[in-house]
Amino acid sequence: MRREKLYLADLVEAADAIQIFLAGVTQEAFLADDLIRSAVLQKLMIIGEAAAKLPENLRGRHAEIPWADIIAFRNVAVHAYFTMQWPVVWTVATTQVPELRSQVAAILDAEYGADNGAD
Repeated sequence: MRREKLYLADLVEAADAIQIFLAGVTQEAFLADDLIRSAVLQKLMIIGEAAAKLPENLRGRHAEIPWADIIAFRNVAVHAYFTMQWPVVWTVATTQVPELRSQVAAILDAEYGADNGAD
């Protein structure tokens, strides 16, 4: 089984990729571009999958993060892809993911030290 540190690093890396994908992209451009939408959604699914793999005790220690919502979003993305509400994906990617990235980077720093390989 992978160590929780690696799942946390996966979260940070996926969040960084989303930021790169959306650099200079407006909501209108995002909504019109299947390639960007697909890339962002794939990284959001990685975030949800990594969150689901984290042990309950780690999620419990960091209850300020809405782990259940993150995992539920992944499940919707995987199982109800054709009903995705792309404006919601935009909002998640542009407002919630940057905050999550900061929170997870702080967890990595607090639990594994500054040299955690996620930044």
